[in-house]
Amino acid sequence: MSSLSNEARSLTWLVNDFVAEVPGVTDAVVVSADGLVLIASDGLSEERAQHLAAVASGINGLAEGLSSLFDMGSAKQTIVRMKKGYVIVMAISDGSCLATLAGPDCDMKVVGYQMTLLVENSGHVLTPRLRQELRNEVRHDRRSALPPPSCWN
Repeated sequence: MSSLSNEARSLTWLVNDFVAEVPGVTDAVVVSADGLVLIASDGLSEERAQHLAAVASGINGLAEGLSSLFDMGSAKQTIVRMKKGYVIVMAISDGSCLATLAGPDCDMKVVGYQMTLLVENSGHVLTPRLRQELRNEVRHDRRSALPPPSCWN
């Protein structure tokens, strides 16, 4: 992570701080418009981050399609309530979104408010250049997790 710019490190820190400080929140990812993980909170495995990103991208796309179909303006937040918790997806900018997992006993007003603060305070930082930097970092991390080619024989 040391190769990341100050903006990327700050945004990563903000996401991790959000998860650590908001009661009931267990995980969060920032997802690009094309469904790629840009930032995942520290406790989330790569596989689970990818799954959450795919779900969040789909939810965000469905909400945008629905809002467009009924001329209701852009979708801001989508909440899926399940027996053991919530998935909350909030639009950031240019189709990207923040997806949060929260437990069943969380205070949804607090979670929603803190997500709104995070999105409003960081959305302007998520520029095309920063999104590309974060994508490259995710690709680099994925490649470095593979065994060296000599092990493939």
